Amino acid sequence: MHLIRWIDNTRRHPSAILLVVQLAGMLLYPFIEGTDAGRIGFGVFGIVVLAITTGMVRRTPGLNWVSGGIAVPAVVLLALQALFGMPSLLPWSAALEAVFYFYAAGSLIAYMMADRHATTDELFAAGATFTLLAWGFAYVYVLTQALQPGCFAAAVNPQSPRTWTELMYMSFALLSSTGIGDVIPISTHARMLAAVEMFVGVMYLAAVVSRLIGLTLLDRKDLPPR
Repeated sequence: MHLIRWIDNTRRHPSAILLVVQLAGMLLYPFIEGTDAGRIGFGVFGIVVLAITTGMVRRTPGLNWVSGGIAVPAVVLLALQALFGMPSLLPWSAALEAVFYFYAAGSLIAYMMADRHATTDELFAAGATFTLLAWGFAYVYVLTQALQPGCFAAAVNPQSPRTWTELMYMSFALLSSTGIGDVIPISTHARMLAAVEMFVGVMYLAAVVSRLIGLTLLDRKDLPPR
Protein backbone atom coordinates (compact mmCIF):
# COMPACT_ATOMS: atom_id res chain seq x y z
CA MET A 1 0.00 0.00 0.00
CA HIS A 2 2.81 2.40 0.92
CA LEU A 3 4.67 1.49 -2.27
CA ILE A 4 1.62 2.29 -4.41
CA ARG A 5 1.18 5.62 -2.62
CA TRP A 6 4.87 6.45 -3.14
CA ILE A 7 4.65 5.66 -6.87
CA ASP A 8 1.54 7.79 -7.18
CA ASN A 9 3.26 10.75 -5.46
CA THR A 10 6.26 10.32 -7.75
CA ARG A 11 4.04 10.53 -10.80
CA ARG A 12 2.22 13.58 -9.48
CA HIS A 13 5.32 15.43 -8.27
CA PRO A 14 8.29 14.39 -10.44
CA SER A 15 9.86 17.83 -10.02
CA ALA A 16 10.10 17.26 -6.26
CA ILE A 17 12.03 14.03 -6.88
CA LEU A 18 14.37 15.84 -9.24
CA LEU A 19 14.97 18.66 -6.74
CA VAL A 20 15.70 16.26 -3.87
CA VAL A 21 18.09 14.18 -6.00
CA GLN A 22 19.96 17.27 -7.20
CA LEU A 23 20.38 18.70 -3.70
CA ALA A 24 21.36 15.31 -2.25
CA GLY A 25 23.92 14.85 -5.03
CA MET A 26 25.48 18.23 -4.24
CA LEU A 27 25.88 17.26 -0.58
CA LEU A 28 27.29 13.81 -1.36
CA TYR A 29 29.63 14.81 -4.18
CA PRO A 30 32.43 16.29 -2.00
CA PHE A 31 32.97 12.82 -0.51
CA ILE A 32 33.83 11.32 -3.93
CA GLU A 33 35.31 14.35 -5.69
CA GLY A 34 38.87 13.15 -5.13
CA THR A 35 38.44 10.18 -7.48
CA ASP A 36 37.93 10.35 -11.25
CA ALA A 37 35.64 7.33 -11.20
CA GLY A 38 33.44 8.92 -8.55
CA ARG A 39 33.13 12.20 -10.44
CA ILE A 40 32.33 10.54 -13.75
CA GLY A 41 29.95 8.05 -12.18
CA PHE A 42 28.15 10.93 -10.52
CA GLY A 43 27.82 12.66 -13.88
CA VAL A 44 26.31 9.58 -15.47
CA PHE A 45 23.92 9.17 -12.55
CA GLY A 46 22.80 12.79 -12.87
CA ILE A 47 22.10 12.43 -16.58
CA VAL A 48 20.09 9.23 -16.11
CA VAL A 49 17.98 10.79 -13.36
CA LEU A 50 17.39 13.90 -15.43
CA ALA A 51 16.40 11.91 -18.51
CA ILE A 52 13.82 9.93 -16.52
CA THR A 53 12.44 12.90 -14.62
CA THR A 54 12.12 15.31 -17.54
CA GLY A 55 10.37 12.54 -19.45
CA MET A 56 7.86 12.28 -16.61
CA VAL A 57 7.28 16.04 -16.56
CA ARG A 58 6.79 16.53 -20.29
CA ARG A 59 5.71 13.34 -22.05
CA THR A 60 6.34 14.46 -25.63
CA PRO A 61 8.23 12.55 -28.34
CA GLY A 62 10.28 15.65 -29.13
CA LEU A 63 11.57 16.01 -25.58
CA ASN A 64 12.42 12.33 -25.25
CA TRP A 65 14.17 12.27 -28.63
CA VAL A 66 16.20 15.43 -28.06
CA SER A 67 17.14 14.66 -24.45
CA GLY A 68 18.12 11.13 -25.40
CA GLY A 69 20.19 12.39 -28.31
CA ILE A 70 22.14 14.64 -25.96
CA ALA A 71 22.39 12.25 -23.01
CA VAL A 72 23.61 9.11 -24.83
CA PRO A 73 26.83 10.57 -26.29
CA ALA A 74 27.51 12.35 -22.97
CA VAL A 75 27.26 9.05 -21.10
CA VAL A 76 29.53 7.37 -23.67
CA LEU A 77 32.18 10.07 -23.29
CA LEU A 78 32.00 9.89 -19.49
CA ALA A 79 32.36 6.10 -19.64
CA LEU A 80 35.41 6.38 -21.91
CA GLN A 81 37.02 8.79 -19.47
CA ALA A 82 36.31 6.46 -16.56
CA LEU A 83 37.51 3.27 -18.27
CA PHE A 84 40.44 4.47 -20.36
CA GLY A 85 41.51 7.72 -18.70
CA MET A 86 41.06 10.06 -21.67
CA PRO A 87 41.16 13.61 -20.27
CA SER A 88 41.02 15.05 -23.79
CA LEU A 89 37.33 14.10 -23.85
CA LEU A 90 36.51 16.34 -20.87
CA PRO A 91 35.63 19.45 -22.94
CA TRP A 92 33.24 17.43 -25.10
CA SER A 93 31.49 15.69 -22.20
CA ALA A 94 31.24 18.95 -20.25
CA ALA A 95 29.70 20.69 -23.26
CA LEU A 96 27.13 17.94 -23.75
CA GLU A 97 26.26 17.91 -20.05
CA ALA A 98 25.80 21.68 -20.08
CA VAL A 99 23.51 21.47 -23.12
CA PHE A 100 21.53 18.68 -21.48
CA TYR A 101 21.00 20.60 -18.24
CA PHE A 102 20.00 23.76 -20.10
CA TYR A 103 17.56 21.78 -22.26
CA ALA A 104 16.04 20.18 -19.17
CA ALA A 105 15.74 23.60 -17.53
CA GLY A 106 14.08 25.02 -20.64
CA SER A 107 11.62 22.13 -20.68
CA LEU A 108 10.66 22.74 -17.07
CA ILE A 109 10.26 26.47 -17.71
CA ALA A 110 7.94 25.70 -20.61
CA TYR A 111 6.06 23.29 -18.34
CA MET A 112 5.59 25.99 -15.70
CA MET A 113 4.64 28.75 -18.15
CA ALA A 114 2.05 26.65 -20.00
CA ASP A 115 -0.48 26.68 -17.15
CA ARG A 116 -2.63 29.47 -15.72
CA HIS A 117 -2.72 27.86 -12.28
CA ALA A 118 0.25 27.15 -10.02
CA THR A 119 0.24 23.47 -9.08
CA THR A 120 2.31 21.94 -6.31
CA ASP A 121 4.57 20.22 -8.81
CA GLU A 122 5.21 23.53 -10.61
CA LEU A 123 6.34 25.08 -7.35
CA PHE A 124 8.82 22.23 -6.94
CA ALA A 125 9.76 22.69 -10.59
CA ALA A 126 10.77 26.29 -9.85
CA GLY A 127 13.39 25.04 -7.40
CA ALA A 128 14.48 22.19 -9.66
CA THR A 129 14.90 24.55 -12.61
CA PHE A 130 17.12 26.83 -10.55
CA THR A 131 19.43 23.91 -9.72
CA LEU A 132 19.43 22.79 -13.36
CA LEU A 133 20.53 26.24 -14.52
CA ALA A 134 23.25 26.34 -11.87
CA TRP A 135 24.50 22.89 -12.88
CA GLY A 136 24.43 23.84 -16.55
CA PHE A 137 26.57 26.93 -15.99
CA ALA A 138 28.93 24.93 -13.74
CA TYR A 139 29.63 22.58 -16.66
CA VAL A 140 30.09 25.60 -18.94
CA TYR A 141 32.80 26.73 -16.53
CA VAL A 142 34.33 23.23 -16.57
CA LEU A 143 34.45 23.47 -20.36
CA THR A 144 35.94 26.98 -20.24
CA GLN A 145 38.62 25.91 -17.78
CA ALA A 146 39.52 22.89 -19.92
CA LEU A 147 39.94 25.09 -23.01
CA GLN A 148 41.54 28.03 -21.18
CA PRO A 149 43.49 26.86 -18.11
CA GLY A 150 43.88 29.47 -15.41
CA CYS A 151 40.70 31.36 -16.30
CA PHE A 152 39.42 30.98 -12.72
CA ALA A 153 41.26 31.78 -9.51
CA ALA A 154 40.60 31.37 -5.80
CA ALA A 155 42.11 32.38 -2.49
CA VAL A 156 43.27 28.80 -1.87
CA ASN A 157 45.76 27.40 -4.42
CA PRO A 158 45.13 30.21 -6.93
CA GLN A 159 47.22 28.56 -9.65
CA SER A 160 45.51 25.17 -9.45
CA PRO A 161 42.52 24.20 -11.62
CA ARG A 162 39.26 24.81 -9.84
CA THR A 163 37.34 21.74 -8.76
CA TRP A 164 33.77 20.97 -9.79
CA THR A 165 32.58 21.84 -6.28
CA GLU A 166 34.25 25.26 -6.45
CA LEU A 167 32.75 25.99 -9.86
CA MET A 168 29.34 24.82 -8.68
CA TYR A 169 29.58 27.09 -5.64
CA MET A 170 30.46 30.04 -7.88
CA SER A 171 27.58 29.17 -10.22
CA PHE A 172 25.02 29.21 -7.40
CA ALA A 173 26.43 32.46 -6.04
CA LEU A 174 26.20 34.15 -9.45
CA LEU A 175 22.77 32.76 -10.36
CA SER A 176 21.26 33.83 -7.05
CA SER A 177 22.96 37.25 -7.24
CA THR A 178 24.29 36.81 -3.69
CA GLY A 179 27.89 37.56 -4.69
CA ILE A 180 30.78 35.74 -6.29
CA GLY A 181 32.46 34.09 -3.31
CA ASP A 182 36.16 33.29 -3.24
CA VAL A 183 36.24 31.85 -6.80
CA ILE A 184 36.54 34.56 -9.41
CA PRO A 185 36.75 34.59 -13.21
CA ILE A 186 40.07 35.94 -14.48
CA SER A 187 39.95 35.81 -18.27
CA THR A 188 37.67 37.97 -20.41
CA HIS A 189 35.68 34.96 -21.66
CA ALA A 190 35.12 33.63 -18.15
CA ARG A 191 33.96 37.03 -16.93
CA MET A 192 31.47 37.42 -19.78
CA LEU A 193 30.05 33.95 -19.06
CA ALA A 194 29.70 34.93 -15.40
CA ALA A 195 27.88 38.11 -16.46
CA VAL A 196 25.50 36.06 -18.61
CA GLU A 197 24.70 33.79 -15.67
CA MET A 198 23.94 36.78 -13.44
CA PHE A 199 21.58 38.10 -16.11
CA VAL A 200 19.87 34.71 -16.45
CA GLY A 201 19.42 34.48 -12.68
CA VAL A 202 17.78 37.89 -12.44
CA MET A 203 15.49 37.23 -15.42
CA TYR A 204 14.50 33.80 -14.08
CA LEU A 205 13.41 35.29 -10.77
CA ALA A 206 11.64 38.22 -12.45
CA ALA A 207 9.86 36.33 -15.23
CA VAL A 208 9.25 32.79 -13.97
CA VAL A 209 9.28 32.74 -10.17
CA SER A 210 7.33 35.99 -9.86
CA ARG A 211 4.71 34.64 -12.26
CA LEU A 212 4.26 31.49 -10.18
CA ILE A 213 3.93 33.57 -7.02
CA GLY A 214 1.31 35.74 -8.72
CA LEU A 215 -0.66 32.68 -9.87
CA THR A 216 -0.50 31.22 -6.36
CA LEU A 217 -1.92 34.42 -4.88
CA LEU A 218 -4.68 34.52 -7.49
CA ASP A 219 -5.62 30.90 -6.76
CA ARG A 220 -5.87 31.68 -3.05
CA LYS A 221 -7.99 34.75 -3.76
CA ASP A 222 -10.43 32.62 -5.76
CA LEU A 223 -10.92 30.17 -2.88
CA PRO A 224 -14.27 30.53 -1.05
CA PRO A 225 -14.06 32.17 2.40
CA ARG A 226 -14.05 29.85 5.38
